[in-house]
Amino acid sequence: MRLDRAAGVASRLVVAAQSPSTNAELRQASRDAVSWPHLSVLLTDTQTAGRGRLDRSWVTPPGSALAASVLLRELPSGARERGWIPLAAGVAMTDAVAAQLPGHRVGLKWPNDVLVDGRKICGILAEATPDSVIVGAGVNTAMTAEQLPVPTATSFAALGAPVDADTLIADYLTRLAAIVAALGDGAVASGLHAAAVARCVTLGQPVRVHLPGGGEMVGTAARIDEDGRLVVDDGQGEHAVSAGDVVHVRPV
Repeated sequence: MRLDRAAGVASRLVVAAQSPSTNAELRQASRDAVSWPHLSVLLTDTQTAGRGRLDRSWVTPPGSALAASVLLRELPSGARERGWIPLAAGVAMTDAVAAQLPGHRVGLKWPNDVLVDGRKICGILAEATPDSVIVGAGVNTAMTAEQLPVPTATSFAALGAPVDADTLIADYLTRLAAIVAALGDGAVASGLHAAAVARCVTLGQPVRVHLPGGGEMVGTAARIDEDGRLVVDDGQGEHAVSAGDVVHVRPV
């Protein structure tokens, strides 16, 4: 796989023939800070033991999806700003996917799933280490309609659309690096809050939020607050959700 444009953006780009989990492997490798600087990337099209939110497994047929993990070392100093990194990655990937799918509705499902015409084409998982954040993204590229794991998923192939993987990853890295660099000014001042709101197809939708502790919340997604949390109105009041798995009750 040739990724010349992406290699020109990343400080280091390693393309693996396969990986159990690019996030796990990059976490291990990142202990060597000299060899793996800020904006290093580990990428494969064959991931055999990937992990999504809530510890779900994420495994795809060989060659059918891109798994790309990005190492972020140059982080904003404030915990509030660092909490926006998952949304920053979601905005960056939404823009990168949208650039390749004109004529389709590409949007962001809070906090960082990318949807095309209401179906998921990309999931993102951000994991913190003591001195960095690793952002893993899985994009369904060559997966056929029959290979899609659930009816709510899609892929470039299922859409009948070619994908330029090099441009996709280069655009994503360029946008992500710029957003994270500006986050020191805060999510509102940097424009990230407005960008997330503009792209978020969850807002205004009836939702069911599966919470990390096992409970759930049902209501209407009202807004994204200044900490990046999804504010849900359950009819009796507003509740801010910082983490959870969101289900759109009505297709968007």
